[in-house]
Amino acid sequence: MKLIRAILACCLLAATAAVLARPSRVLDDFSTIAAWQAQASDGVQAGAGVADGGLRLDFDFAGKGGYAFVRRSLPLDLPDNYEISFYVRADAPTNHFEFKLTDASGENVWWFQRQNYTFPKAWQLVRIKKRQIVFAWGPTKDRQLKHADRVEFVVSAGSGGGKGSVYIRQLAIRELPPTPATWPAPVASASSASPGADAGNAVDGNAATAWNSAAGKEQRLVIDLGMAREFGGLLLRWQGRRHASRYDVEFSDDGQQWRTVRRVTEGNGGDDPLRLAESETRYIRLSLHAGPASSYALSEVELKDLDYGATPNQFITAVAATAQRGLYPRGFSGQQPYWTLVGVDGGGDHSALISEDGAVEAKQGGFSLEPFVLDGGRLFSWADVEVTQSLRDGYLPLPSVTWKQATWAMNVTAAASGTPASSQLLMRYELKNLTAATRKLTLVLVVRPFQVNAPRQFLNTPGGYSAIHELAWDGKAITVNGNAQVYPLQAPAGIALSSFDAGLLPQPVQHRNLSARTVTDDSNGMASAALSYDLTLPPHGAVVLGAVLPMAGQAVAPAVQGGAAGWLAAEQEKVAAEWRGKLNRVTLKVPAAGQHMSDTLRSSLAHILMTREGAALQPGTRSYRRSWIRDGAMMSEALLRLGQADIAANYLRWYAPYQFDNGKIPCCVDLRGADPVPENDSQGELIFLAAELYRYTQDKAALAAVWPRVKAAAGYMETLRKSESGGLMPASISHEGYSEKPMHSYWDDFWAMRGYKDAADMAAILGHEAEARSLAAARDQFRHDLYASLETSMRRHGIHYLPGAEELGDFDPTSSTIALTPGGEQRHLPPAALNATYEKYWDFFRTRRDGGRAWDDYTPYELRNVSAFIRLGWRERATELLDYFYADQRPRAWNQWAEVVGRDARQPRFLGDMPHGWISSDYIRAALDSFAYERESDHALLLAEGIPIAWLRGEGVALHGLRTPYGPLSYTLAQQDDGVMLRVEAMPRMPPGGLIFSWQGRQYTIASLPAVLHIDGAPL
Repeated sequence: MKLIRAILACCLLAATAAVLARPSRVLDDFSTIAAWQAQASDGVQAGAGVADGGLRLDFDFAGKGGYAFVRRSLPLDLPDNYEISFYVRADAPTNHFEFKLTDASGENVWWFQRQNYTFPKAWQLVRIKKRQIVFAWGPTKDRQLKHADRVEFVVSAGSGGGKGSVYIRQLAIRELPPTPATWPAPVASASSASPGADAGNAVDGNAATAWNSAAGKEQRLVIDLGMAREFGGLLLRWQGRRHASRYDVEFSDDGQQWRTVRRVTEGNGGDDPLRLAESETRYIRLSLHAGPASSYALSEVELKDLDYGATPNQFITAVAATAQRGLYPRGFSGQQPYWTLVGVDGGGDHSALISEDGAVEAKQGGFSLEPFVLDGGRLFSWADVEVTQSLRDGYLPLPSVTWKQATWAMNVTAAASGTPASSQLLMRYELKNLTAATRKLTLVLVVRPFQVNAPRQFLNTPGGYSAIHELAWDGKAITVNGNAQVYPLQAPAGIALSSFDAGLLPQPVQHRNLSARTVTDDSNGMASAALSYDLTLPPHGAVVLGAVLPMAGQAVAPAVQGGAAGWLAAEQEKVAAEWRGKLNRVTLKVPAAGQHMSDTLRSSLAHILMTREGAALQPGTRSYRRSWIRDGAMMSEALLRLGQADIAANYLRWYAPYQFDNGKIPCCVDLRGADPVPENDSQGELIFLAAELYRYTQDKAALAAVWPRVKAAAGYMETLRKSESGGLMPASISHEGYSEKPMHSYWDDFWAMRGYKDAADMAAILGHEAEARSLAAARDQFRHDLYASLETSMRRHGIHYLPGAEELGDFDPTSSTIALTPGGEQRHLPPAALNATYEKYWDFFRTRRDGGRAWDDYTPYELRNVSAFIRLGWRERATELLDYFYADQRPRAWNQWAEVVGRDARQPRFLGDMPHGWISSDYIRAALDSFAYERESDHALLLAEGIPIAWLRGEGVALHGLRTPYGPLSYTLAQQDDGVMLRVEAMPRMPPGGLIFSWQGRQYTIASLPAVLHIDGAPL
C-alpha cells in the first residue's frame, strides 16, 4: 500500500501541475521589425532587417571590441515563474550573445549571457528560465525583476570578432507553475533478464534507495520522480564491490522515449558523483551493462539540486566537500588560495602561476601539476604539512614553496626561461631527509584538471576547472589534450592515467599498477595523470628531481647536458642572473628594517614586466589580461623612474594608433581591439604618458611623431568640455565605483587637467605657438571651472573634504590622490579641503587598523595615499600606512598584493589578478617618493621626505640611479654625530627648483652638484 499511495500522490501532483501550466504567449513574431532599432558602439557597424521569417541583426566589428544590438520597447509584467524563449540561428563567428531586459529608465539591466557562444547554423530553440536572467548593473537596490520596458538582443565581441548575421524569430513567454512546497517521493522499479532484482522507494523526495540485482545480463533501474523536475546531478552510492563499471544514465519525459545523457565506462565503485547540468525530466533510467561484478547493489540514488551541476567548479567543490582534506586544492576546499606569477619579460600571454602550496599552471586556463608525497603508505598533501614561501634572493621572480614535516621537507621552485615567443617553465623538486636514518619516500607529481587560478575568479579567464579530455604517455612526456606537455627530467618509476569515473589521481595511486596504461580519454574533461618517483634519501641527504613544461612556442624535449639536477640548477641560475640585470638599474641601500621595501620595489617591477604582453602593459594575465590606458600610463611612469624608458615608449607607440577617428582614446585594448566604452579620463592619461616620455628621454622627434594624436585627444577633451554646462568632463564610469551609473567624477577631471597642462607644454616645446596659446587658455578655463565645481559640490553636500563625484559628494581619498600625483595640483587645491580629506582618511585608516571598524575587504590601490601623505609632510603616517599594507601581502614572502585584500585571509572571494601590475606601480610610486619626488610648482626634487628617521642611524640609506627628468639621481644620507650628512652625486641637469632636503622643520636647498650637506641638529 505504501508504494501505491506514493504513485497516486505522484499522479495527483502531476495533474495539478498540468492544470497550472499555461501555453506560450508570443511577444513578437517579427512579421514586422518597425519597432526594432539597431545600434552599435564606436567603430562597430550594425543593421537590422527582416529575413527568413524573423529579425536579422547584421554586425561588423571591423577589428575593434564593442557591441551591436537591436532594441525595442516592450512593456512586460513578469509572472512569479516563467520561461522566455526564441529561435536563433546565425552566419557568424563565435562571440558573446546576450538577451537583455531593462526598466523604463534604461539604467537597470537584467540579462541572460552566453560567453563565446557558438551560434547554431540551423534554427535552435533557446529557453531561458526566470532563474537564468540575472541582474547585470544599475543603481536600483531592488534587483528582483518584476516589470521590464525594453528588450535587447546583443552580440558583443568575443573570441571570434569579425562580422556576420544573427537571426531571431518567435519571441515568446510562458508562465510556469510554482515550485511545489514538497516534491513527490520518487518510485524505483527494476527489470533484468535474470530474476531476483528488487527495488524500493525513497521517502525523502530526493533519493531512490535499496536496489539489489542478481547476476546476469543488463540490469535496468527506472526512477519515476512523479513529475518533471529540474536538477543538477546524481550521486550513486554503491554497496561494497557490487558496483557497475559500465552503465548509462537516460532521461524520459513519458517513460517511453529515452535519451542517453551520461555514459560511465570505468566506474570504480563507492560513490559515483555524476554532473548533469541543467537537467529536467520526470523519468531517470540506469542501464547497467554486464561486467565483472556478480551482482549489483545500490544503497541510494540521490538527486542533486541545480547548483550541484551548474558549473564544473560547483560540481568539483561539492565532490571535494566529502573528500579527504588536501586531495583537492584549497580553492575547492573552502579556503581562499593565493598564488604568484612566473614568466618571462613581455610574455604575459604565456605566463605561469604557482600556488602557495606548490601546484603550477604553465599556461593561462591550463591544467596544473601538483605535488604529493607518499610516506609509509600515507599520502601527504598541502593539508598535512607546514607550508612556507620564499623568493630567490628575497626579490627575484623565482618563487619557492617549502613543505615541512617532522622527518622530511620538500622544496618546490619555479622559474621561467626563454623569450615571449619561446619559453618554458622549469620546475625543481628537492626532498630532504631531516633525520639520521635512511628514509624511503615517493614523490607523486599529478597532472590535474584544475587551474592554479582559483575557482572564485570569473573575469576574462574563469578560474578553477581546466578540462582534460585526453592524456597520453610516450615514455618521454605526458601530453595533455593533444598539445600541452610535461617533460620529466628523470624517468619516473611509474605512470598512472585515469578518467574521473575511474578515480581522480592521486587517490588511486596507492593501489594502482602505475604502468598499466598509456592513453586515456575522458568525455567529462576531468582526466588526471600521476608520475611516481620512489626515492631513497640518505641520512640528512637530499634528492633533486625536475620537470619542464613548455609555455610558449613549439614544445620540444629539453636538451639536458650532464646530470638533470645540475642542468636544472644551472638553467635556473641563468634566469636569476637575467632578472638581476633588469631589476637593479635603480638600487636602494637600507637597513634591515627597510629591506622589505627594497625587495618589494624590485619584485613589483618584475610583476609589471612579466604581466606585459609584448608592448602591451596590462594589470594582469588572467582576470585583467587587457591594457587600460590608465593602468599603462601609471605603470609607464614607474618604468621611467626605474630606467625602463624603452618599454614605456614601445607601449605608447603600440597604444596610440587605437585612437578613434574623433580623437577619443579607448579606455582599454585587448585581442578584440579598442573598447568603445566612454571613460573620460583616457584622453588625459595618454597625453600624460606622451609628456612623461619626453620629460625623461628628451626625445623631441618621438614627441613630434605622437603630437598629432595628442592634439586630437586634446581636441576631443574640448568637445566633451563644451558639451557640459559646467565646463567639465561628462558623466562616465571610468571610476570603477560608478559602474552602476555614470557620474561626474573628479577623477576624470583631474586627469583632464593633467592632459590640458601637458598638451599646452608639448605644443610650446614643438613650436606650435598658436596651438600652445589655445591649449593654455583651455587649461586655465578648465581649472577655473573645476575648482568652482569642487567648491559648489562641497557647499551643496555640506562637506569639508574633496568629493569624489560632483553629484554624490562622496568620500574617496584614494581617487583624490590623482590631483596630487600625477596631477600636480597641490598648490591649486583648497588647502583646508585637501588637509581635511587626508585627515579623514587617516582617522578611517587608524580605526580600521586598530579594530574599531568592521570591514570585509579593500583594494591596495590605497597605496596611493602613501604618496599623498609624503607630499603633505606626514612622514611617520606614511610609514604606518606602508607597514599596514605590507601585512596584507599574501604570502608576504612573495612581495605582492592581489587587487582585493580580505580581512579573513581564508574566506573565499574574487581577488582580481595576483600580483596586479597597476597596484605594483602604485607601490613603486610610494616607495620611490619616499626617497625623491618632483614638486611641480617649482620643479624641485625633494629628497628623503618619506624615509623613517630611524633608518638614518648607522650607515643610513643610499639611493643610486633613480631616473628623473634631469638625469639619474644618487645620494647617501646618514646620521653623523648630532646631525646628518647628505652627499648627492652630480646630475646631467640641475632641476630648476634645485634639490630640497628638510630636517628638523627647516628646508635646505642645494643649487649645484655634486654636493655635501652637513646639518647639525638635535640628536636623533
